[in-house]
Amino acid sequence: MRRPPLRTLGRLAGRQPLGAAGAGIVVVLVLTAVFAPELAPHGAKDAAFSPYLPPSAAFPLGTDHLGRDMLSRVIWGARLSLWVGLVSVLVGVTLGGLWGVVTAYVGGVADSASQRVVDTLMALPPIILALSLMAALGQSVNNVIIALAVLLTPTAARTLRSLVLSIRESPYIEAARAVGCPHWRVIALHVLPNTLATYIVLVTVNISYAIVVEASLSFLGLGAPPDEPSWGAMLTAGTQALESAPWMFLFPGLAISVTVFGLNLLGDAIRDLTDPRLRGGLG
Repeated sequence: MRRPPLRTLGRLAGRQPLGAAGAGIVVVLVLTAVFAPELAPHGAKDAAFSPYLPPSAAFPLGTDHLGRDMLSRVIWGARLSLWVGLVSVLVGVTLGGLWGVVTAYVGGVADSASQRVVDTLMALPPIILALSLMAALGQSVNNVIIALAVLLTPTAARTLRSLVLSIRESPYIEAARAVGCPHWRVIALHVLPNTLATYIVLVTVNISYAIVVEASLSFLGLGAPPDEPSWGAMLTAGTQALESAPWMFLFPGLAISVTVFGLNLLGDAIRDLTDPRLRGGLG
């Protein structure tokens, strides 16, 4: 008998309480990002108030050095961080995954040449590569997404390649080849579905990584433009007034920490549930 969805979710939450807590944090983040215009009391770029106002009933998180409401900027920052993290990870992991799947299945010279390119990209320190790309592309949100996608592509290619190397030797792959199934059909119907669990884990885990890198780039002044409500840029402004206005540094840093913590908890839970060696029976 099939269990009701709520009962199944409750059972999974009981098995993974930390994962459930992470999922709750992620749900709050998503809702905050989606409903930012309704939740933010003021515009994120409205410099219409006195600067350096401390937290109060009128301004729960205070104001920054330009007189902008910090609560509104933190709320809008959730939308920017989630957008950058989600899009860059989906693009980077998808492209890298397809790259690794196809070259591993084909093998031979194509696989060897592909891995030398992956080795070259992974040999570069990620933050140095990201800074170089941003210096070449220019400062904008879209360019941050491109830089992050380039960072994530080789890792996804290497991870899914190692998985496909074992999948392509499976009996069902050999059977599909024996009946004359074309290579593209084998990849689409038999290889890719068996990499889906790993793909989902890669996406979930790397969103937090992308958010941290975006915040780091913005903190260094090479990420989102200064007027955009980026948590990293808020940290930069906060360091310049750490003694007189510590709330400018505290609240964006807290937002980054809680978001990354929740995403990591959710990613670990998904990994445990999708790995047959870790999840055990669900019956």
